[in-house]
Amino acid sequence: MSPFFYRPVPIPSPLPITVIQVACGNSHSLALTKGGQVFSWGFNSHGQLGLGKEVALQPIPALVRSLIGVPVTQVAAGGTHTLALTLPGLVYCCGANKAGQLGLNRVDEKGRFNICAVPALRVLGVSFISCGEAHSAVLTKGGQVFTFGEGSQGQLGHNASANELLPKLVEGMDGLVSQIACGSHHTLVLGSSGQLWAFGSGVKGQLGTGITEGCLRPTSVLLKRAPGGTATVTHNDMKISVGWNSNFIYTAESSEREQPIGRLDKAKLQKWLTMEQGNAEAERGISLMFSTSSSLVASFTKTSASPSTKAAGALRVDLEAASQAFDQLFNIPWIRKSVNILPLVDTLRDSAAVIKSPEIFMILPTIPLLHDDQNVMNMVMALAIVIDEDLNETAMNSLKEWWSSMETNIMTKHILMWKNALSFMLRNGLLVTHNPGVKFLLEALKYLHRANKRAGRTQEVPASTFYVEEIIDRVIPMDDVELWRFWSTREDTEVTPVIFCRYPFVLNLICKMAIFNSNALFTKVVHKLTHWQTVMYPSGTFPDNPESPPAPIFQLALRRPSLIKDTFRQLGAADHDYFKRELVVQFVEDMKLSLVNKRDFFLHVFEELLAAESEMFMYNDTKTLVWFPAKPRVEEKSYFLFGVLCGMALYNHNIVHLPFPLALFKKMVGVKPSLEDLREFDPVVGGSLRYLLEDYTDDDVEENLDLTFTVIWDDQKVELDPKETGKPVTSTNKKQFVDAYVNLAFNRSVEKVFEEFRRGFFKVCDRDVVELFQPEELRGVMVGKEDYDWDTLKQNTVYVGEYHARHPNIINFWEAFEELTDNQKKAFLLFLTGCDRVPILGMDKIQMTVAVLQNSTELHFPESLTCHFLLLLPIYPSKEMLLARLKEAVAHNRGFWKE
Repeated sequence: MSPFFYRPVPIPSPLPITVIQVACGNSHSLALTKGGQVFSWGFNSHGQLGLGKEVALQPIPALVRSLIGVPVTQVAAGGTHTLALTLPGLVYCCGANKAGQLGLNRVDEKGRFNICAVPALRVLGVSFISCGEAHSAVLTKGGQVFTFGEGSQGQLGHNASANELLPKLVEGMDGLVSQIACGSHHTLVLGSSGQLWAFGSGVKGQLGTGITEGCLRPTSVLLKRAPGGTATVTHNDMKISVGWNSNFIYTAESSEREQPIGRLDKAKLQKWLTMEQGNAEAERGISLMFSTSSSLVASFTKTSASPSTKAAGALRVDLEAASQAFDQLFNIPWIRKSVNILPLVDTLRDSAAVIKSPEIFMILPTIPLLHDDQNVMNMVMALAIVIDEDLNETAMNSLKEWWSSMETNIMTKHILMWKNALSFMLRNGLLVTHNPGVKFLLEALKYLHRANKRAGRTQEVPASTFYVEEIIDRVIPMDDVELWRFWSTREDTEVTPVIFCRYPFVLNLICKMAIFNSNALFTKVVHKLTHWQTVMYPSGTFPDNPESPPAPIFQLALRRPSLIKDTFRQLGAADHDYFKRELVVQFVEDMKLSLVNKRDFFLHVFEELLAAESEMFMYNDTKTLVWFPAKPRVEEKSYFLFGVLCGMALYNHNIVHLPFPLALFKKMVGVKPSLEDLREFDPVVGGSLRYLLEDYTDDDVEENLDLTFTVIWDDQKVELDPKETGKPVTSTNKKQFVDAYVNLAFNRSVEKVFEEFRRGFFKVCDRDVVELFQPEELRGVMVGKEDYDWDTLKQNTVYVGEYHARHPNIINFWEAFEELTDNQKKAFLLFLTGCDRVPILGMDKIQMTVAVLQNSTELHFPESLTCHFLLLLPIYPSKEMLLARLKEAVAHNRGFWKE
């Protein structure tokens, strides 16, 4: 059978698509569809098909997967090279490059088989492309022509026959250019005024100059009207078309060639939104917009030609516009029914390894359909796999950059798509059966969490946005911790289970506290079991058993007047292993053991340690916050023991007085302190540094501000740059100055004492479990908060014995409580619970119980049992007497700290 066709035959198409442009080279062909997709077929000797090295000959049209998601508007085929123009004006290339016809400032003897963008054309704003045998020409939106590639016949128009590896402006043509076309070895250019220029080979008369000689630079071509032609032809109607060695000039009142889908204009959007029921045309338009990645990207490509959109790696889609349009469109039932994005997702899944521009992955999470439960398994899960496993490194790096620059509302939609899918999996019990899929979803969320925390983001999405509430009800905290520790020393395999401790950002505070408390309880139980074992099996039964069993508790026997001295002495003498045991506190003035003693102990020991008289810390100017001193006045071991006490407070569930800036808790969980932390500790210095860094824009910093790298910190003179004394601060090094100042305050000046503190803290608490917390969460758990909701305290109160909500004494109590000042109410909370701050989870976690103080008279004061939040309230004859007794009780801590 002959390999040639002598009559037209239909080309087999892999999809029911509309082709709007074709281009042919020496031995390859290209087709562009209405949806912005490119198909290629033919010979692939130099990579001109854009299908990679694996394909030598493609007999039927194949989708160029590298250009999926790229809004291509035109394709051009040279002898053995290919160019593709996109809606934003970028140009992609592949194929032969021996003469530099790809414009990459290099030559490739065997050709370029991988599609890439042409960097040199990025800033030019290209509007049209054309290819010759081994040269290329582009027309810019500004009406200029650039050529590159082979120049042996003068086809580049630079008055030379040299090759050009980079696009070079063609000069010598008056006015602006409206059209270009390349032949085999010549080029035609039509000016916007109707003037025609030609340059290159003229051996077959293809330049139209009347001779068969070539031209190295643009030469004007005189156009003559054919006999019988229209007497008047305007230059706006003229069109040029060039063959390999021939040319055509024709007139047309308007172009009938259908254009690829472009930006979604407001008029079309409003038309769709105002239709109560869609018609065939509207449904077809909406279906087309969502049919391919390229068409969806094209619909929201930015119109701005600012330098930021032209930069390499810039995001060129308007995510805000897309998000708003989708919210409006998918609120309309007939539109929602018209959209099917499953084919788009399937195509992405098959093409992820070669995709050049991943902007489609920025758009998809803003589509409401992907937030629906019915699309989790077939679409959202597929996208998670693509991002986690299949997407090529270049595309993945672009996504990471774009994620970091998203506005908070767009970031939130991205987070919610993955989080909703994860919640769906947990709610439906798919954690075990779909273990890999859950891990893919968690990894996708992990990318966004890192992007959200990345330095330079103007505003972070709240940490709570990442919390997956279903975890606490469907995952046993201690089981997850055990899995976490088991697999931390082993290499992951396909059977590695989902371990949520690896993704602490999805754990809400309740879940993290449950993990911490379960871990602490488990450790305490182990000590008790060890003790029980040694008691039940005396020495000699097991060779590892000690002669006398270790106590399962850690007991402190303290004198109130010597609280810190006794505490530090006993902590310093104790085996560090004892710190993790159940803490028991006994005061020698009252040998009775009680949980009250423990709360009593932590309250007063921290008050004394953080008082100015202890000399352990430096205070800020307002005396509201403390920090570690640059020059300690006490021995370094004291900071180790202070760390032990902080760890024991957390380990034993006690809120304590720790007026440190957030920087402390950041350093505890491995987060670098920032300028904002310095502003918290010292608003004046921090505010000045922020002004210098962000608001002071003049270039004369050195002259006007007269700052140097010599500063005073904690009453000491310090050189921020030890290599240069008195180094001046300039506009170029001011960021270095600010960073060095922050580093001095929170790291360099306190390195030794803080390390002692941290060492002591982690002698009690397991570092890996503590690091599950965000800095703000850790501070809240340890210090509590000042969000006093007294109405909630009243609503949650329980009454026992003869008391009830309508009892006259209870009514008097709450009326009296309302008359207390804010400080007196805080004092009452201290009186009731042993702490004047609210637990991080809120006042709901405090349930006060009120009972009658037995054998009491009106002369008695109210008493409390802080370990049970129990208020023992005598019955008083009047509200006035109750108020007076209550004020005196809370003022002197009666019933709590016996004097």
